[in-house]
Amino acid sequence: MGIKDFFITPIYLLILYLIAYSIRPLVTDQNTRRYFIPGLTVKFIGAIALGMIYQFYYGGGDTFTYFQRGSNYIWNAFLDSPFVGLQMIFSEMVYTPENFEYTSQIYTFGDSASYFVVRVAGFFDLLTFHAYSATALLFAVTSYSGIWMIFLVFYKFYPSFIKHIALGVLFVPSVFFWGSGLMKDTLTLGALGWLFYGFSQVFIFKKKLLKSTILLIVGFYVLYTIKIYIVICFMPALAFYFYLQNQSKIKNQLIKTMLAPFLISLGIASAYFTTVLVSANHYRYSIDTVLYTAEQTAKWNYFVSERDQGSGYTLGDYDFTPTGLARKFVPAVITSFFRPFLWEVRNPVMLLSALENTFVLYLFVVFLFQRKSFVLAASNPLFVFCLIFAVLFAFAIGVTTYNFGSLVRYKIPMIPFLMTALLLITNKKFQLQSSHV
Repeated sequence: MGIKDFFITPIYLLILYLIAYSIRPLVTDQNTRRYFIPGLTVKFIGAIALGMIYQFYYGGGDTFTYFQRGSNYIWNAFLDSPFVGLQMIFSEMVYTPENFEYTSQIYTFGDSASYFVVRVAGFFDLLTFHAYSATALLFAVTSYSGIWMIFLVFYKFYPSFIKHIALGVLFVPSVFFWGSGLMKDTLTLGALGWLFYGFSQVFIFKKKLLKSTILLIVGFYVLYTIKIYIVICFMPALAFYFYLQNQSKIKNQLIKTMLAPFLISLGIASAYFTTVLVSANHYRYSIDTVLYTAEQTAKWNYFVSERDQGSGYTLGDYDFTPTGLARKFVPAVITSFFRPFLWEVRNPVMLLSALENTFVLYLFVVFLFQRKSFVLAASNPLFVFCLIFAVLFAFAIGVTTYNFGSLVRYKIPMIPFLMTALLLITNKKFQLQSSHV
């Protein structure tokens, strides 16, 4: 962040708020209207706060790698030659005689996932005159568009419990902090919302088919490009979401009994072939190499954490065979859901995460010991989807991250789904209302 941020960022805040107020009538109703601007505001706070934390507390990090060692060179190229600058944003990721002077200095050039973030930052820089905080605000807006769509899907199912949904989706501190700045996590969080909303509209509500299909495809593409493992965990959950939602609409018991095995098989097959298709062009996450990748990632993350006296953790041995992973399944999920515990805190950032995890743990304990909430979760397609995705995702990141500092960022895609589901199914009024439906 530099001097220009103090002049440009307030102007962009004003512009973005004016735009937000102008489009609010188009994306809200009388009940959701009051949450739209506050939800956007915490995203703006998160975007600016994240930049300040990385600059003044960490002294650097990924966000400045994408900006200073990334989009900065796109900006310089654009000033020298607009054609070259635009080429670096929209063309294939290859060195050319025209761009080599700039691309050779970009730290992430050659890594398609990281360079995608640089491209987006480079495009936003053209609008913000390469001011970090203003560009971060545009990242926050991008993320918020997806978060708001997740909020709308839950609200469509349960409009009477809008406060609980708003708390679980819009106002979880780790989500609006780690999912708002100039980071991969911000873009993937937004894309996950587009995918979830698009899928729900096309396959569940069957409304706004063209717009929703476009959102579904774009969300899938962004996730596929940046963090493919989110797609790998999300698609099986969506398959069961689709099956269970349609199963509940079949009134004839005989047809339901005959159709159930077929739909379950179709859902499993769809999840498997989607995983194979998605991973086919990504060597690191192919079926043949994913176990080796998981093991090497875990070892490296723990080594770096211990070397730098960071916040590392282990799950025991490094046996990443199928049997070894099966033994780590429960510990990995528990780690992603609830750790770091309060007694594992080593710095102020971890303390905030631990407090949030303690609240999740409280909700989960209530969930386990309330018979009604447990039965409700098992019989509700949306909650089954949320829990399947949360568990699969928690295992995937818990078994490979081995660092609490990274884990708190990596797990934010599952938090809106897990938190909202727990807030609803543990609520006495919600249980009473659902029992009469």
